[in-house]
Amino acid sequence: MTLPPARRPAAVLFDCDGVLADSEGLVNRIVAADLTARGWRLSPDQARETFLGMALPDMLPMIEARVGPLPPRWAGELGQAISGALMEGLDPVPGALAALRAVAAAGLPVAVASNSSRIELRAKLGRLGIAGLFGERVFSFEDVAEPKPAPDIYLAAAAACGAAPAACVVVEDSLLGCRAGIAAGCRVLGLTRETDAAVLAAVGAEPFARMEDLPRLLGLQEKAA
Repeated sequence: MTLPPARRPAAVLFDCDGVLADSEGLVNRIVAADLTARGWRLSPDQARETFLGMALPDMLPMIEARVGPLPPRWAGELGQAISGALMEGLDPVPGALAALRAVAAAGLPVAVASNSSRIELRAKLGRLGIAGLFGERVFSFEDVAEPKPAPDIYLAAAAACGAAPAACVVVEDSLLGCRAGIAAGCRVLGLTRETDAAVLAAVGAEPFARMEDLPRLLGLQEKAA
């Protein structure tokens, strides 16, 4: 794959699941098991295909159309189950932590913007030991008016970094996330570890295959190990 030319941004805005945290398989197993028990038989792979990149508010109508009204506490209880599992068994995406630390060491502001809930997102960052790199620049779908693919979350992340969206790079791996970054006016790098490069390129993202390549794509001298 031909990699895009390096351009140093004013800030780097990271998605979490599939970019920093290798969490999608674990979360999809929990979601699939819950929905299968409620009558919608899904494998983890089918759950991923159905819900990849979606925030919970957008998932709910789809789920209730298949299984009927959910209990009032369903979302909170599912989030607690996911958070507990993440704290016990979450690994980083290969190369992601070194790439993130190289970006931070180069003096670029970083933020994380995820369609996860606050409790899930904080659990993931805590488990990976990277919460301190982001400080208060952590955004879930609960922090903005509209989740991805709306641009709200990346506009908020750019503002928190004190940078114009056009000067920021978004690092994403899902179609919905890439659409959000493009809509915000950012340059978007689309990780193709589990998503077809053509799908991401079709919405304007620049596909790349390995998180180890990120520092070079950002025009940094430091390279992830």
